[in-house]
Amino acid sequence: MATSVSKSLLILTGLMVWTLSGAQTGMVVNSQDTRSETGKFSASLESNSICYFNDAGLGVTDPEDKFGSNSYLKMDYVKGRISAGLQIEGYMPALYGFEMGQQPDSRKLFLASKYIRWENDMFSFHVGDIYDQMGNGLIFRTYEDRNLGFNNSLEGFQTSMNLNNWFTVKGTVGRPRLYTSYADSWVRGATAAVYLNEIFGWDGILLGLEGNFLNRYESLENGGLVDFAALGMESGSMNSCSAALNFAWNGLTFKAEYAAKSKDLYSVNATSAHKGAAIYSEATYGTGRFSAAAHFRILDHMGTMSSLYGNGTGNSLSYLPALTRQYHYMLANLNPYQVNTRGEWAMQLDLFYTVRKSRNQYWIFRANASSATTIDGTQTDNGSKRLLWLDVNADAECHWMKQLKTTFLYSRQQWSPSHGFQEGTYTSNIFVVDTQYKINSRNTVRGEVQYLQSKDYERDWIAGLAEYTFAPSWSVYATEMYNLGETKKHYYTAGVSWSKGKTRIQLSYGRNRAGYICSGGVCRYSPAYTGVNLLLTSVF
Repeated sequence: MATSVSKSLLILTGLMVWTLSGAQTGMVVNSQDTRSETGKFSASLESNSICYFNDAGLGVTDPEDKFGSNSYLKMDYVKGRISAGLQIEGYMPALYGFEMGQQPDSRKLFLASKYIRWENDMFSFHVGDIYDQMGNGLIFRTYEDRNLGFNNSLEGFQTSMNLNNWFTVKGTVGRPRLYTSYADSWVRGATAAVYLNEIFGWDGILLGLEGNFLNRYESLENGGLVDFAALGMESGSMNSCSAALNFAWNGLTFKAEYAAKSKDLYSVNATSAHKGAAIYSEATYGTGRFSAAAHFRILDHMGTMSSLYGNGTGNSLSYLPALTRQYHYMLANLNPYQVNTRGEWAMQLDLFYTVRKSRNQYWIFRANASSATTIDGTQTDNGSKRLLWLDVNADAECHWMKQLKTTFLYSRQQWSPSHGFQEGTYTSNIFVVDTQYKINSRNTVRGEVQYLQSKDYERDWIAGLAEYTFAPSWSVYATEMYNLGETKKHYYTAGVSWSKGKTRIQLSYGRNRAGYICSGGVCRYSPAYTGVNLLLTSVF
């Protein structure tokens, strides 16, 4: 164990020294505006490492691995119509809470993605790992989110054709990534889109129609590991399709999509195969001081796994994020909602209004509401429809003067601990005051006070943050979150960060509560831990 930790620390130290030496000597291989006959090279490095400690108060007395590290080195090259790139990932081993660490080969340094691409104004050809999306992602989306440890890229081939911007067609084939390897399934897809505004020459209007088809095939012959016949799976081939509309005019945008899929298992926990369907619509409007956005979605057995034999958040081909507000305050994120791929009705409404007195004195008001309910009685113990999630919130961002800004937030959240199966919900009232003051052009202080009132679950919480920034390089901060109700536990963090150019290093120590970490409406579970965290990011 000591040897593996020493090797991991040695690798991390080497990467840091190499990066910092480049930052100090001005080693920028190519800046954003540098182009030459030899092409343009760019790269980025990210390394997130934690040393874990025993903490009897959290029930962590003997961590299996006292050190974890997730590292990513990405390199890209562009010359004319040709581009190529690769990404190397290292898990030494994966950090706690990342599903990479639950795989048999969790301690690994490997070539995670690679590609080469050629394109002109009409055609494109892409070989390697593909990141793309069909429609709004209801049937297909491949992307990377390092905060979640998520990467479901498609290793294969993609080609597209664009006819004067009024008609596009695209074909894709490949096998999806499943953590540190690739699934045994194969994915084939096609997209066609027509833009009526280009055909008829409508200025100031966008009107597009899009159609998508996707097939995932995986053999059901697995040596008896899973009895697919008993689950109702008649074939290893799953077909899905969608039709989408995109419209924009004079500050108004509207998107709508309908999707359907053949019989399939919507998740690894599914007890039987079902056909799936989804409806999604989105409307936004903005003019002057006022803007609004509304989202609506119905899901019915619409989750699509990359592999029928895989599991976890990373085993996904579709993108079905929760339609909820994404907070950056600790107590507002204490119990985030996770989408119910079995089925849900969900909506979200956002309203913004700005009152401006002068250039440096103005107020931004926001009101938001989101909710989700079950779609039918088979999801509950008594056959009725039930509430899954409700959040009604409002905030005011007050710019009193150039130096002083204060944000006031209130959120009332209601959620079902049984995901709607049983009667009963938990309710929380959350209050936040966030103040920032610029002492001068180089020194800024910020503070947060948060309070959560609840008669349910762990009952009341209090939290705070203090941060001091010495521009342009240094920042120090400390946070505290304390449960006043059931556990009486403290969760604290203190840290310092340094940045120069495009390199940033952050060192922190703290105690972290078990719970869900979310990014863009998609969540992963993180266990409780106490440790020292070193985060390095650099672009060069």
